[in-house]
Amino acid sequence: MSDSSRRSFLTAGLALPVAGMAAVSRPEAPASPSTLPVAAAKEFKYKVLGRTGLKVTTVGFGTMVTSDQSVIEKGADLGITYFDTARGYQGGNCERMVGAALKARRKDLVLSTKSNKEDKEGALADLETSLKTLGTDHVDIWYLHGKSRADQITDGRLEAQEIARKKGMIRFTGVSTHAGFEEIIPAAIKCGKMDVILSQFNFTMGTEIDSLLADAKKAGLGVVAMKVMAGGFRRIKPDSKYYGTLKKDGAMPACLRWVLKSPSVDTTIPSITDMDQLDENMRCMSEPFSQKDEQLLAEHLERIRPLYCRSCGQCQGACPKGLPVADMVRFAMYADGYGQFSLGRENFLTLPRESQDVRCGDCAECAVKCPNGVAVSSRLIRAQELFA
Repeated sequence: MSDSSRRSFLTAGLALPVAGMAAVSRPEAPASPSTLPVAAAKEFKYKVLGRTGLKVTTVGFGTMVTSDQSVIEKGADLGITYFDTARGYQGGNCERMVGAALKARRKDLVLSTKSNKEDKEGALADLETSLKTLGTDHVDIWYLHGKSRADQITDGRLEAQEIARKKGMIRFTGVSTHAGFEEIIPAAIKCGKMDVILSQFNFTMGTEIDSLLADAKKAGLGVVAMKVMAGGFRRIKPDSKYYGTLKKDGAMPACLRWVLKSPSVDTTIPSITDMDQLDENMRCMSEPFSQKDEQLLAEHLERIRPLYCRSCGQCQGACPKGLPVADMVRFAMYADGYGQFSLGRENFLTLPRESQDVRCGDCAECAVKCPNGVAVSSRLIRAQELFA
């Protein structure tokens, strides 16, 4: 995409009107031991999650990188109704923490988890473990996790979801996708057995995904947006090599407000690690996307362009050594953007041994050219230096 085209996209895409949101007065929050000074949302906004009929706050809670249980408890106390986790997050400890935090309010909340197991038996075993770890007899949504190709929505995986539903272990089914949304969303609609799509969606991604999410909504699927902060970069610390480049007050809430104005998105699951982020996210529910936000995002796009993969798919199969380029850029982002080295390394170590052993510094020139300006070679070298 040329610079002029990118500017045109930002001007047009960031100006989409807010639609489909119903404002509901925020209920009185119960007393909490937290000291969060909540001047947060004066109004909560809710949507119905597709054909599930579940009413959810438009800002949910992504727990992937949360390590403080009290932040999750506070989110529930304040009125957030949608909480997302996964079997693999933090080696299973995330589900344990989420279950403990939400135990007293479980019946009032929408809780989702995920499994990335390849076979029916493995997926069902994952779910059994998830329910035990979460301390609940069911989850509201169970996702096939991190799928990028239509052929990964297999009969065996769909059968696992149907078995779980019939046993009362889950209420609704879903599939999540980072890259490959252009295949996964149509496949989820076509199979007729999915209730919810969980997709990466943020201001950097261009317009193709807009029509796909609209198609999902038209088909009655609920739509949950993740990676809404476009790589995080929220926890950048002064000692980080990226601090001076990426630290910009206001950019992260602008990212969230941009997603919230989409008529196709029912709820969002931004990662929340502390009380300040919780407060900031909740404010976004009652603050409209503004001209200032538009300018912040135009500037932020230029800052993150060398670092952040927009999941366009153009690099798939382009590396002569067979490296999964988009995945490796994402693994480096976990460390640099979210401050989650262990998460990045855990994902890196799932790669085949031959991919782990490749060193991009040995190549005279990188064969992969990103059309969106990601510095592919330096990001892959960064991942190898961090995790190999």
